[in-house]
Amino acid sequence: MGQTAVLAVDVGGTKIAAGLVGGDGVVSRHTETPTPATELQLSEALRALLASVVEGVAPSAVGVASAGPLDMDRGTVSPVNIPAWRDFPLVDLVSGIVPGVPVTLVGDGIAAAVGEHWRGVGRGAASMLGIVVSTGIGGGLVLNGAPYPGPSGNAGHIGHTVVDPAGPLCSCGATGCVEAYASGPSMVRWAQRHGWTGADTRVLAADAGRGNAIALAAFDQGTQALARGIIATATVCDLDRVVIGGGVSAAGDVLFAPLRRHLRRLATLNFVQRITVHPSMLGRQAGLLGAARSALRASQNLATGEDPTRDGDHVAVQAAGQ
Repeated sequence: MGQTAVLAVDVGGTKIAAGLVGGDGVVSRHTETPTPATELQLSEALRALLASVVEGVAPSAVGVASAGPLDMDRGTVSPVNIPAWRDFPLVDLVSGIVPGVPVTLVGDGIAAAVGEHWRGVGRGAASMLGIVVSTGIGGGLVLNGAPYPGPSGNAGHIGHTVVDPAGPLCSCGATGCVEAYASGPSMVRWAQRHGWTGADTRVLAADAGRGNAIALAAFDQGTQALARGIIATATVCDLDRVVIGGGVSAAGDVLFAPLRRHLRRLATLNFVQRITVHPSMLGRQAGLLGAARSALRASQNLATGEDPTRDGDHVAVQAAGQ
């Protein structure tokens, strides 16, 4: 890939992934590690992972996708589902690991959406919502064909849309968020409270696929909340496509069948009823591709002297040597 390679990093509550991405969207040296629990372990794991990916290669830029909320001005992250990181200087850390190149920070939800819009099932969509259903629930918007992270970089955060003010407490501190119902751990906890004895989301999905009533009910209540969040977002943003990835999306029809059923039942406006829902085409590489795409666009803007916030490309950029 030579000098055109971008180092892409995707930091989530379950895993940290990294790889080299060319301008053609081809990913090489893709590697992952589980997300550790403590700040020191996280930093050490990230250093080791990035060092192994860039060995012998000089990337032209670095794109970092992270769970949020993000502080784009400071280059810090406070992921709801990574308690060890609060106001963590992620851009500074990555700049120290890969010195001399610009680092671009973007939310993991918007990165997944950008990746799918660039190289996946979102291609050609005018207005699209990308959703990551995993340990938490992230989201990102593409509006009028361009990424829309919003002024703070946190737009599209569907996981913390409240769908039931009287609902369960969410890790963000609010009650009744989509994430409190529809994330993998939330559905597992609901099932366990109702007598299911399995341990994790994969087992829950497998049991639902075999017809276990409690497991099916867990996915039903989770996808109902997710449908309500999608409908609220579509009502505001006039969406035409929704793309869903993340580890829980691997459940396939166990997730998508009840979700589509709830969307048909709950969507009342004609322009909302036209949205289509698709599983991710890119899978675990969506966030990496979106991070790389964001870094490429930011680097091009820096090279031409254009405002990196133009056309929705608002990202935190730390130039080489800063």
